[in-house]
Amino acid sequence: MGASDLQKLSREELIAIILRLQEENRRILALLEEARRAGKRQASPFSKGPPKAHPKRPGRKSGEAHGPSHFRPPPAVIDEELDAPLPSGCPDCGGVVEEEGVQDQFQTEVVPARPLRRRIRVHVGRCRGCRRRVQGRHPFQTSDALGAAASQLGPHALSVATFLRGETGASFGKVQRFFLKVFGVEVSRGGLALGLQRVARKAEPTYESLLEAVRRSPAVYADETGARMSGRPWWLWVFTTPDTTVYAQRPSRGFDVIEEILGADFDGKIGHDGYAVYDRLLRAIHQQCLQHPLARIKEMLQVAPRGARAFLKAVKRFIQDALDLRDRYLAGEVSKHGLAVARGRLGWRQDELLSKGLRYGPNKTFQKHLRKHHNEWLTFL
Repeated sequence: MGASDLQKLSREELIAIILRLQEENRRILALLEEARRAGKRQASPFSKGPPKAHPKRPGRKSGEAHGPSHFRPPPAVIDEELDAPLPSGCPDCGGVVEEEGVQDQFQTEVVPARPLRRRIRVHVGRCRGCRRRVQGRHPFQTSDALGAAASQLGPHALSVATFLRGETGASFGKVQRFFLKVFGVEVSRGGLALGLQRVARKAEPTYESLLEAVRRSPAVYADETGARMSGRPWWLWVFTTPDTTVYAQRPSRGFDVIEEILGADFDGKIGHDGYAVYDRLLRAIHQQCLQHPLARIKEMLQVAPRGARAFLKAVKRFIQDALDLRDRYLAGEVSKHGLAVARGRLGWRQDELLSKGLRYGPNKTFQKHLRKHHNEWLTFL
């Protein structure tokens, strides 16, 4: 529509066009914010995003404040001694070289792995009373299977495979190639999977004890992120305390996982993000994660119009002042009475922020989220 066409319209028609364009603008901004947030939520747990425009220099910082350069200390135990004699002549002119002394150099070497192939003679018998079949068991056995499934990986080999899969995230194919290249041992992906399932069954009592420790803890932090399982979208949950962390990979992102790990009647303190499913822990004392709103504010400031930035900056200052108060209290700079007074003032500031009349749509949505959890932002104080 050109300028001449606009001149022909009535005042009411122009107002209708302006209102429609404003609504369209709000809708597009809301979609943009949702797309940004969705991208953050669904990111791979190992994704770090695009490279920084001006990254810091890699390596150790220079200067006395950062300590001396690190050198590997000599090993406490020497397993092998080698001699590096002088050459018969000078490498430059061929002249006779006179020895002036001997100095030590140290190495810590990795011994090339040589597969150890065992045969375990499993004795098989039958009870004379109940006729039950019974077989012997050696501590080195990783399975009781015999016959066609009698050839297996030993406990140390399974430990290495478990470390590569669980700690480094290597795929079964990469673990397979590692065993062949480093150990000279051929393994199948299916055999590795079955072996790790046996390790998991062995570790179940330990996992259950860790779960009990988390359930008994007075404070737990919980989070979940997308993680694929056999090519399908699953969720990796984490529940951590000051001394224990447990993971649970589940197809669900619902309350059923929280109920399974913590119990529906968990009554300790729990820190989490704004995901609504945590609100169903009715007996718990909640603390909202402060990093999430700070990250959300940073994203919103990139697209918010100038007039809408003041509210976002005020919320950011409120959160930073709360964290600063915590740090000063822990450093002994603020007394318990001073902490209570300062916390009360922060509460007044919070009420003012949550009662502000806002026009910018994304700010109103953000304020609604802050208001919904208004009693859960300052729990840590």
